[in-house]
Amino acid sequence: MVWRTWGAGPPLVLLHGASGSWTHWIRNVLPLARHHRVLASDMPGYGESDAPPEPHTADSLAELMLPPPAVFDLAGFSLGAIIGGLVAARLGARVRTLVLLGPGGLGLVPASPRALLRLEPGMAPEAIRHVHRENLRTLMLARPESADELAVTLQIDNVRRARFKSGTIPVSDVLLRALPAVRAHLRGIWGGRDAFTSHHLEESRAVLATADPEIETRVIEPAGHWVNYEEAEPVNALLLDWLARPAR
Repeated sequence: MVWRTWGAGPPLVLLHGASGSWTHWIRNVLPLARHHRVLASDMPGYGESDAPPEPHTADSLAELMLPPPAVFDLAGFSLGAIIGGLVAARLGARVRTLVLLGPGGLGLVPASPRALLRLEPGMAPEAIRHVHRENLRTLMLARPESADELAVTLQIDNVRRARFKSGTIPVSDVLLRALPAVRAHLRGIWGGRDAFTSHHLEESRAVLATADPEIETRVIEPAGHWVNYEEAEPVNALLLDWLARPAR
């Protein structure tokens, strides 16, 4: 399993989304590292990390994601939010603050499927980039210009190396079932135009509030699912503000 680290200070673990790698946080690691020791992983089956044994489940992935610091803060994006919740449930007081960005796994009605472009054999490189750019605009990013050259390059690389089969984990209730064991302070961030969660933002917050009635949440407009890329500055500011607060 491959970890990357930046900076010094209180440890902050970052977990990426499905079909991703640490680069889901590429616009966040350096600003956050001015105040924290940032540890960003390629979760097993993604990026440069080895694939875990099958069957691939949220619980089996979480069992492999037990970071080294004794006490740390954790932020997870998308699938990483689900896995982060399961890790926090296992580690109890070792996780001080848990920030969930665009979390699924709450047992809520999933969004209607959106049509995606398909890659075909023999496609030219520019045609491949076009497919990934349009699919990013459909699922991950709210503003067309946000699907820039960097986002497309990262998407192509991450999808190529993804081997973990996330399947129905994002639309399951696996995070919901883990919440009673979470002892961390909960925080939530969503893009207001998140293709996966914007239709039940209030329900998501209500579910999370059952685990932490003092939860703080923000909806960032106009951003899509990959809110930590599309609106990196406000996400970084929120994370630094929330994590600077003393423990309850």
